Amino acid sequence: MVAAFLLCGGGGAFAVATFGPDPSSLPTRQVLLAVQPLAAPPAEQAAALDQHHFRLYSSGTTRASDSATSLLQRLGVSDDAAAAFIRGDAVARRGLLGGADRSVSVQTDEQHQLLALNARWITDDSGNFQRLVIEKTPQGFSARVETAPLTAQTHLGSGIISSTLLRAVEAAHIPTDVTAQLVDIFSNDIDLHSGLRKGDRFSVVYQTLEADGEPIASDLVTGRVLSAEIVNKGQHFQAMWFQNPTAAGQGAYYTLDGKSLHADYLSSPVTHVHITSGYRMRYDPVQHRWTMHEGIDFAGPIGTPVHTVADGVVTFAGVQSGYGKVIYIMHPPGMDGSHMTVYAHLSKIDVRQGEKVQEGETIGLIGETGWATGPHVHFEYRVNGEPENPVLIARQDDTPRLTAAVRPAFDRMASSMRMQLADAALVQQASAQ
Repeated sequence: MVAAFLLCGGGGAFAVATFGPDPSSLPTRQVLLAVQPLAAPPAEQAAALDQHHFRLYSSGTTRASDSATSLLQRLGVSDDAAAAFIRGDAVARRGLLGGADRSVSVQTDEQHQLLALNARWITDDSGNFQRLVIEKTPQGFSARVETAPLTAQTHLGSGIISSTLLRAVEAAHIPTDVTAQLVDIFSNDIDLHSGLRKGDRFSVVYQTLEADGEPIASDLVTGRVLSAEIVNKGQHFQAMWFQNPTAAGQGAYYTLDGKSLHADYLSSPVTHVHITSGYRMRYDPVQHRWTMHEGIDFAGPIGTPVHTVADGVVTFAGVQSGYGKVIYIMHPPGMDGSHMTVYAHLSKIDVRQGEKVQEGETIGLIGETGWATGPHVHFEYRVNGEPENPVLIARQDDTPRLTAAVRPAFDRMASSMRMQLADAALVQQASAQ
């Protein structure tokens, strides 16, 4: 075929003109060729193929209602002998039927008979996990429990906020314990309830704790946020975890230029905050008059966990008129009753008078007991018996300042975290494309 290029001056454009016939008008013909089949495989190769067996793999988690049979069936195992072994062997029974949410993986043959089973769970905060191993041997099944160290795996994540931070991190598949840490880190500087705008964004570098290469969930140990950033109304808020070697190994969150973000008190007694009434004058919906609201109301479904905002001792846990089920906790400094927090309208109290509690510990559940028009926890902070604004108290800082001796190490880590946060932001951009 002959073709000619037609060039147009000025704009630099060109076109292609063809002088041959239209390919669709050319004659066609059919060609038939005989193809010889491949030779049959040698007898020994065919025998080897017949002897090859596939292994099938499946994984899941245990449930509180599991029996040996129901668990195996859910994992795709059809093996009465294996179910009988789990029921009859004390080690296997405790490992598989002893609790919910334990990670389980199995290997079976082509007939779905059990070949091997592993279950993993955490019993303490030692940094180790327990592994149940069930294996099929020529003599039958055997079971043993091993202890192995958890490993930390670093992950990057980011997202754009269209409505709330919670929905944005859920859409980015960020673990819930990481979300809770983000709230604690930034809630003193950003109004995460009503201050975020559509188009704001977040980036986070975090660790998950893994057992045999698989993430493992536990209330006893959680992965840590290593660094994070929220861009709110064009302003960048950044945080980084740093272990200060001059403060007895104490770790805390700092801005990337070295300002501490740690406060004496958590900013909220609940993880996902929804403030319905702040520390201000308001029209009381129960008393029907204007009065000072001496705390902050955090709304949530009945049964939502309520946490103490600092270490302390429970001075009262019971029922009071108006407050319903209420808890009073005395805090440092002094432990003389001059610093106290109050948690009211609870549906359940999980502590008792005189009990020591630690920051972040669950002390009760949200309810609407006493004078309440809906489920929430009424939270107060009192100094010498007088109410103070909990928001201002939460901003007080007790973290040791960075000394000149540790500043070079901090700056090197901050430089690395800036690059990781930039990489985390690219995760969101790549997924959007």
